[in-house]
Amino acid sequence: MSPPKKEDPGKPDAFFYDNKIVRDFGIATVFWGIAGMLIGVIIAFQLANPDMNMGTQYTTFGRVRPLHTNAVIFAFVGNAIFMGVYYSLQRLCKTRMYSDLLSKINFWGWQLIIVAAVITLPLGITTSKEYAELEWPIDIAITLVWVVFGWNMFGTLAKRRERHMYVAIWFYIATFLTVAVLHIVNSYEMPVNLFKSYSGYAGVQDALVQWWYGHNAVAFFLTTPFLGLMYYFLPKAANRPVYSYRLSIIHFWSLIFIYIWAGPHHLLYTSLPDWAQSLGVVFSIMLIAPSWGGMINGLLTLRGAWDKVRVEPVLKFMVVAITAYGMATFEGPMLSLKNVNAIAHFTDWIVAHVHVGALGWNGFLTFALLYWLFPRLYNTKLFSNKLANTHFWLGTLGILFYAIPMYWAGFTQGLMWKQFTAEGTLQYSNFLETVLQIVPMYYMRGIGGVLYLSGVFLMVYNLYKTAKSGTLIANEPAVAPARVKEESHNAGHWHSWIEKRPTQMAIWATVAILIGGLVEFIPAFVIKSNVPTIASVKPYTSLELQGRDLYIKEGCVNCHTQMVRPFRSETERYGEYSKAGEFVYDHNFLWGSKRTGPDLHRVGGKYPNSWHYHHMLDPTSMSPGSIMPAYPWLFEQNVDLSTTQDKLRVLKKLGVPYEDEYIANANEELMKQAEMVTADLAKEGLEVKPESEIVALIAYLQRLGTDIKVKTEE
Repeated sequence: MSPPKKEDPGKPDAFFYDNKIVRDFGIATVFWGIAGMLIGVIIAFQLANPDMNMGTQYTTFGRVRPLHTNAVIFAFVGNAIFMGVYYSLQRLCKTRMYSDLLSKINFWGWQLIIVAAVITLPLGITTSKEYAELEWPIDIAITLVWVVFGWNMFGTLAKRRERHMYVAIWFYIATFLTVAVLHIVNSYEMPVNLFKSYSGYAGVQDALVQWWYGHNAVAFFLTTPFLGLMYYFLPKAANRPVYSYRLSIIHFWSLIFIYIWAGPHHLLYTSLPDWAQSLGVVFSIMLIAPSWGGMINGLLTLRGAWDKVRVEPVLKFMVVAITAYGMATFEGPMLSLKNVNAIAHFTDWIVAHVHVGALGWNGFLTFALLYWLFPRLYNTKLFSNKLANTHFWLGTLGILFYAIPMYWAGFTQGLMWKQFTAEGTLQYSNFLETVLQIVPMYYMRGIGGVLYLSGVFLMVYNLYKTAKSGTLIANEPAVAPARVKEESHNAGHWHSWIEKRPTQMAIWATVAILIGGLVEFIPAFVIKSNVPTIASVKPYTSLELQGRDLYIKEGCVNCHTQMVRPFRSETERYGEYSKAGEFVYDHNFLWGSKRTGPDLHRVGGKYPNSWHYHHMLDPTSMSPGSIMPAYPWLFEQNVDLSTTQDKLRVLKKLGVPYEDEYIANANEELMKQAEMVTADLAKEGLEVKPESEIVALIAYLQRLGTDIKVKTEE
């Protein structure tokens, strides 16, 4: 529908807001939210009961867990961001979106990317990098769709009738620019074929880039756009002005500047250089101030409206969301303190911390937006406040039932791992003892997920009935004064100058977010002493490389770390602590984030080949009570030998010193080593083909941590 033409230039402009695109993103938000949360419930129970892995290679925890995180972050939250931005930006700019076509490309392109993730991740097509698991063709698609979104947003800003850019728009601009930088830098990879690539970075440097990306994906995808939505929708829902304009300015600039530095706090006590770890800690502590500034600005916006909070479910969801944001952004800096991190890292404590933010901040604010938007999109009232309130309490109970057991499990793990007897030996030398203690907590976590998801189903019914009772206002008529040319003088607050200029706002925001990354990256990549080499560390053999890629394919990194930290408890349990030089040929790094199983960096040579054979076929045969699923398909499927030489060639281009002669004879060398493994297994009556996947995986596991030899006193 075209807006009526303006006959008299002196009259206000008449135009139409595009509500259809908002409705479409809203439906996608709900659909993918249910899908992502349902998968989350399944994997929660998989950790409690391995039979829930369902016995197929496509439904194991290792393959499905990244599907859950991608579905919740990029499908559920991503569509919610677009929904909120497309609604609020039009009204803040007093104009329709720049291009209906770009809006549609943004919508359908994003949905196709999500479908591609749904297909590829269960197939084991993954980079293994946290929140960036999707392979290179999908990375390119993400870049293109994100550019379309930015094009549409900045085009809308360019034709806005309201010259002043409200605070929400500042956060939208910073989100677009920073996510673009994060994605492009972290996705530097070299393709082997359509379904496989290797990171352009290796080892320590790859870990630094990944957690600069990973932490700031949380910051600039799960936080800054939602803060922008908070600044728009909270005052609308409460019918109150934002508490403090000046606090908004301080909140915005300090947050985007400080946040970008904090990524190394994910790598404390690892092989990352100490100076980088310390930077991460310092800026993480500083991050409390702007984060709580935003929380305070949000909560105090409700001053005088607390009676309304008691009866309005939208405001209830918003209050808990902002409170959860404050809790998570206080706990994050506390977890970056080394003495706290030493206990919490690699445990379920971190899982609890993440989900307080995800379920409370992102989930509840999204629910509030949906309950607020749908009646307005359909020109009707919400079908049932009672159902919405029931959803609120189910969701709140779900968060408590999820988080409290995970905190308990995390404390239990962290303390049991470090406990020594009076004689100075590890009290729980068998890692499985610590796992069995927390299985009841996994069941409780699953129940929490069921409660939370049941509330979402109530919301779906409520929104459906709301939509049925009204009619979609696809093109909402609006009238606004025509944009006038700005006068030359600049009155008011100094910041108002930049608030009227999206280009300058974008430039200064980009400068703010680039400084921290450059300060961390330049020394890490330029100064060689940050990653000292070790002469005895050699590249993986062709068989070991194929085994490593199977390790990545099966998602083993989701449960096992490969990083022995310099603690007495860890060196006693696993062996010598990990050195930076041991990872110089690791594209991609596999340090891991969570120990559901023991660390594997020193597992090479610890057990005979037959132990690994039986353990992968039936984990409980070697570790009674194990919650690890079985992998029988590894014994039936063969390694794809057609990829071996291509993989070695790509790695050579990335700096791994493979000789041309070795690459030319790669499969012959692979079969020689494979036959040695199968011959050893045959001695114990275990018959397996040399080219089978289990042989390659065993070869890789037996290589781990064996390149360095630590002298011990006799």
